[in-house]
Amino acid sequence: MKYNIVFFILYMTSLSFCNAQVAEQELDSVAERLIIVAGDSLVQSSIALEETYVFGKLKFSSYDDKLRYYILRRKTEKVYPYAKLAAERLVELNDSLASIKNNRKRKRYTKKVQKYIEEEFSEELKKLTRTEGQILVKLIYRQTGSTAFDLVKDLRNGWRAFWYNTTAKLFKISIKEEFHPDQVEEDYLIEDILQRAFSKGKLERQATVLDYDYDQLYNKWKKPSKVPKD
Repeated sequence: MKYNIVFFILYMTSLSFCNAQVAEQELDSVAERLIIVAGDSLVQSSIALEETYVFGKLKFSSYDDKLRYYILRRKTEKVYPYAKLAAERLVELNDSLASIKNNRKRKRYTKKVQKYIEEEFSEELKKLTRTEGQILVKLIYRQTGSTAFDLVKDLRNGWRAFWYNTTAKLFKISIKEEFHPDQVEEDYLIEDILQRAFSKGKLERQATVLDYDYDQLYNKWKKPSKVPKD
């Protein structure tokens, strides 16, 4: 099944996009900078700082729970960039398909993307383990607000999504899995791992589309963590 999840993520990551060129030029005043964005100039007299958290020390019920947390952290940090790219490419993908009205051209475009996927990316993501694949499915929901099943269903067809999910069950992975850190402790631990990684600069922050507050999550789950076994 992990090939099915691989295909979906790769489909998201395969579309190219152009970012606005941003140049920065210092003025005489230390407090001011001239920022040139796509040909327009703006004078900025202050710099907005990102919100930061002061994290409490992690506490675990046992050494085994501590070990499982660090394993979960390693896997979460490994697959998060793919979920982030999936969210970024989803908007671009929908925009691209919306601009192609002819069904034949849409199919031709899809085949072109699939060929690009196979040549450039598939081998790397095929190496994901079962647990990494399941975490990735959860993070896709965190970043897009849709399950991998629903995204495949929208982009391909209902039968293909059903088949993907049936195959996934053979590997004990559900592509219908959602992400609820306010209800599931393991999901909270994943969120906690992400927030700590964002704060340290280990991962590039991307806001979730889901509606929950990390501070409230911490207050709810701040008892010693008991990490579920695989």
